[in-house]
Amino acid sequence: MSDFYEKMLKTEAGRKLLQGVGLPTPVELTRYTGQTVFFEGNILIGATKKASSLGQLSKTLLDANANIFYPANSKAAGVIKSAVESSGQTAQQTNCEKGAVTEKFDALVFDATGFESTKDLKNLYNFFSPVIRNLNKQGRILIIGRPHMSANTAEQAASMRSLEGFSRSLAKEIGKKGATSQVIYIEEGAENLASSPIRFVLSPKSAYVDGQVLTVNKAGKEVQIDWRKPLSGKTALVTGGSRGIGESIASVLARDGAKVYVLDIEPAKADLEKVAAKIGGVALVADITAKTTPKLIADAVKLDGGLDIIVHNAGVTRDKTIGNMPEHFWDMTLDINLTAEEKINDYLLENDAINTGGRIICVSSMNGIAGQVGQSNYAASKAGVIGYVEFMAKQLTKKKITINAVAPGFIETAMTDAIPFMTREVGRRMNSLSQGGKPVDVAETISFFAAPDSNGVTGNIVRVCGQCLIGA
Repeated sequence: MSDFYEKMLKTEAGRKLLQGVGLPTPVELTRYTGQTVFFEGNILIGATKKASSLGQLSKTLLDANANIFYPANSKAAGVIKSAVESSGQTAQQTNCEKGAVTEKFDALVFDATGFESTKDLKNLYNFFSPVIRNLNKQGRILIIGRPHMSANTAEQAASMRSLEGFSRSLAKEIGKKGATSQVIYIEEGAENLASSPIRFVLSPKSAYVDGQVLTVNKAGKEVQIDWRKPLSGKTALVTGGSRGIGESIASVLARDGAKVYVLDIEPAKADLEKVAAKIGGVALVADITAKTTPKLIADAVKLDGGLDIIVHNAGVTRDKTIGNMPEHFWDMTLDINLTAEEKINDYLLENDAINTGGRIICVSSMNGIAGQVGQSNYAASKAGVIGYVEFMAKQLTKKKITINAVAPGFIETAMTDAIPFMTREVGRRMNSLSQGGKPVDVAETISFFAAPDSNGVTGNIVRVCGQCLIGA
């Protein structure tokens, strides 16, 4: 957020002026800087008696530096205490009656997997209403449930789907604190695969991910990783890796232990080689729409035993309203943003260049969900990415390959710096966190998808947009 608005916020007079005219004063978000634990602070856990994910949650918190609390007045107090203690930790009861809460919390977590009907939704009010004001700045809210389409009854499906609306509303209420709220749906029997998304949403790596939903599917055995180097021994490819978001993705994957191939077109060769040298990676100069590129990629990565991770980041915009759009604007945008990804994946899969247990991650866009004036070609391509990911998730299950997508919102890059001032300011502020994101926010989400212990996370679309007020 290096802009005029930020400069105003750094002075007392500027802050008073902005507050006086009703403009938001966003909290500066803390990103991951090499912490040895994914979460540190006080965490309050709520649940119903039939909750089924408390054991995995407690086990995951062993890797945190957490002081665990539970509401003394909860009917599930004994269940929560037992689950936490079974993992080898201690849990403290605290008075959570409205008006009597004294502790401050860095995370509020509610296990709603035991909900059976819409009457159970009252548990959300009972848990969150007394304590929501006690959530610290940059705190985290996590609600765990079951996928509603796997419910046993319509009433149970309704209660599970309600979690999304509730969480997104909370996200908008707490955004002024720089705090976030997410839902994780866990398929019955997939609890052992939930640690990766739990760690991600509670950690600084998800600073600009807000109001989102992740689903964990039954997909294999639990995998143990080093949270600081989760991609050690993995080989990755990032297209469009010479600058901006692509450069950040390559850097984060390398930071997390992967050997990274970065690919871009000939005009970007100099920048591409600088990125490769900086991260100890390999530069590949190619046009992703060329017929020879899939084979070029396959031949290159076979030297390292094939790809474990491929990130389809390369993309273009060619904006015009549909009535004024030249045909080549349409063709170029669809070819680069969508068709090239399909052709590259097809070739790599057919020639066993993506390893078993591999990760395919595509970059969509908020505008692929919400649409945008003058971007019918771009929005079509990015919506197509979402459809492709959702369809291919089931197709790739046999090879134990996951496929997911990120959909960035307003991310601060050289491209956004060129947007006219007022348009840029509106874009930055129209989200619950009242600020633009950084390329690293997209990169951290991609690294989460790429991790070996994210093997239960597939077919997910996560917006990295600070909960933009436009679109779903």
